[in-house]
Amino acid sequence: MPTLSVIVSGPAPLGRFRACLDSLTTQHSDTLDLVVAVPGDDPAALALAARRELADSRLTVLTVPAGTTAAAARATAVRSARGQYVQFLDPATDRLPAGAADALAERLLSRKAPAPDVLLCDHLTAHWWDPAVPSTATDLLTSAPATTTLADHPELLDVPPLLGDRVIRRGLLTEHPGLLDTDGHDALYLSYAVLLLARTAARCGTAALVRHRDRPTQPGSGAATPLAVFGQYEALHQLAVAADAPAAVRARLYDRMTADYLATLARREELPPALIREFFGRAARHTAEYRPAGHPRPGGLDGVRHLLLARDLPLGYRLLRTANDRRRTARSLAGAGAGRATAARTALRRRIALARPLDADLAVFSAYWGRGVACNPAAIAAELAELAPDIRRVWVVEAEHVELLPPGTDHVVPGSRRHAEVLARAKYLVNNVNFPDGVRKRPGSVHIQTHHGTPLKHMGVDLHDHPAAARGLDFDKLLERVDRWDFSLSANPHSTEVWQRAYPSGHQSLDYGYPRNDVYYRATSADVRAARARLGLAPGTRALLYAPTHRDHEARPVPRLDLHRLAEELGEDTVLLVRGHYFHAPDPWPAGPRGAHPRVLDVTGWDPVEDLALAADALVTDYSSIMFDYANLDRPIVLLADDWDTYRAVRGVYFDITADPPGPVARGQDELTAVLTDGGWCDEAAAKLRHDFRLRFCAYDDGRAAERVVRRVFLGEGEESLPPVLPLARRTPAPTPEEAAREAAPVANQEASR
Repeated sequence: MPTLSVIVSGPAPLGRFRACLDSLTTQHSDTLDLVVAVPGDDPAALALAARRELADSRLTVLTVPAGTTAAAARATAVRSARGQYVQFLDPATDRLPAGAADALAERLLSRKAPAPDVLLCDHLTAHWWDPAVPSTATDLLTSAPATTTLADHPELLDVPPLLGDRVIRRGLLTEHPGLLDTDGHDALYLSYAVLLLARTAARCGTAALVRHRDRPTQPGSGAATPLAVFGQYEALHQLAVAADAPAAVRARLYDRMTADYLATLARREELPPALIREFFGRAARHTAEYRPAGHPRPGGLDGVRHLLLARDLPLGYRLLRTANDRRRTARSLAGAGAGRATAARTALRRRIALARPLDADLAVFSAYWGRGVACNPAAIAAELAELAPDIRRVWVVEAEHVELLPPGTDHVVPGSRRHAEVLARAKYLVNNVNFPDGVRKRPGSVHIQTHHGTPLKHMGVDLHDHPAAARGLDFDKLLERVDRWDFSLSANPHSTEVWQRAYPSGHQSLDYGYPRNDVYYRATSADVRAARARLGLAPGTRALLYAPTHRDHEARPVPRLDLHRLAEELGEDTVLLVRGHYFHAPDPWPAGPRGAHPRVLDVTGWDPVEDLALAADALVTDYSSIMFDYANLDRPIVLLADDWDTYRAVRGVYFDITADPPGPVARGQDELTAVLTDGGWCDEAAAKLRHDFRLRFCAYDDGRAAERVVRRVFLGEGEESLPPVLPLARRTPAPTPEEAAREAAPVANQEASR
């Protein structure tokens, strides 16, 4: 019989699930039994778990029905467990530290101490900015005696109620089936209940768990309701009475309960406004009902809060909190400098607007920090106009970009009175970056983060170890902005995993594709010809779109190609469409000594970029995310990777693009010229690379992404009613320029013959 069964159950983003399994399958212990319960409606997790099961004989994968509660999944897994002891892990947050399985088995099998019903272990807390830090319970868990009872040491209830910190004798669970039959958010209940029922409990300084902590999620993001805690504490107090727990144990449980309630009230972001009064009232009843006779209250300010709660005085509690808020605000304003009056006016406008109800028929859009109507938000807005024209669409646009807006675009300029009003009152807020810090996430509002590319380079909190790229980014402020997201769009499984890790919050991933890429499947031959005509490209001309990315370590863009020389070497039938990164506009290309070349067109300011892609016969880029979008057209892509090692070291990357490229890789200008002149850019080997790349990174782009977003988010339709993503083999990209020209030729001939 194995010594330890580690049970993994519960929903988790695929990246977190993978990391949890990695932490288990890399344990070298032969006395380890692994049981993983996976929901039947999570095919990606099932496929990953099945592959691990084939590779590791210690692993058993169970498929549980969709919607199975956490308690039911644990109960199913325990019935399949073979170990003398069990440990429960949540794949969304938990990992097993290296060597932990052997250390736990050694402690459980030790002859120096009797085998306990529950082994209480330490844990490490890992945030995005720190690999792992010790818990606050280390001293308690390393103090003697090693094996004891809860009656002798009620302070064991002070160990944080994490299930993964409790290694539980499987027999204790079978003797008390009610432990696993509870429903709801019951990890807290089970954590305390096993201690109340254990005949003996042991302490162990071993870190049996690494708990990854995210920021608190917004109400309605899928987290369990805050009210669920009351049922857990009611059941615990009933269990303490039934188990004839000593008065000291019940008093300690009471202290843990009241501290938990007060902590939740202090973290006001966890409580939707509609639940605050009910939470306070129920907490007040428990505080009064379960207080042991003569039990003292804490001293100081905590004692005042405790008294206000026990007497059910929510107004007094609010007044106390308001006074504390005012003191903090006064200290903050005391150090404020210039701009205080402007900030005060903005704050006043915001408060006035927030006092008004949400406008359910108002949607606010923004792209690239107010640069105009562009990218995924533009494609969503256009589809919204078709499917739900009653929802008004307002764009946030900086003053210098207003004159470039399409005629009739309803817009607001940041800082204006109407800008504060629409941001406060709109039900829908759509952006491909983030709205400003002052934007409040209101109950009932829906924030949609569309992103603006597939991530090759590190993003979000993954930039913490890359200061040259982060450039002083305030990660706490970033995560406050991320906490507003309800939905995050993704074009492929790789992006889904990265967004969940780089922007940890309670947002839901919409694996629908990027709406801006719909045009690559909807454009006709006429659209392709029109795009080329606007650029002045004659039929038969080979147009190469050259789009390099930004380098964080360069103060100014450094030319990586001699464009004049390249145009000459490629010949009269080739035109270079050169698009600099938008960070470098309006002057992305330092003037060369030879001046402009007639076949080198600077299209940095050309919008939309999708027109350039439709017009181009091929793409030449380095590490720009445009390659992932352009791949939808199934046209040749060539990478210029002359500084890959430097870029990878400075920025950080998620994978080696030179090892899995969308086409040929050139390490310098001479190699690039050779690839573009000897046919290597469009041969069978290049097509094979592009096909594999498209399978991986164009997974959800099929021309109907915007429709799926509008139907799901704005019209409230269920997933089952949305258009399914079309398999890659059944998609038809827009015609190539050559195909578009051939299609036009018969029409031109017919007209000429008339």
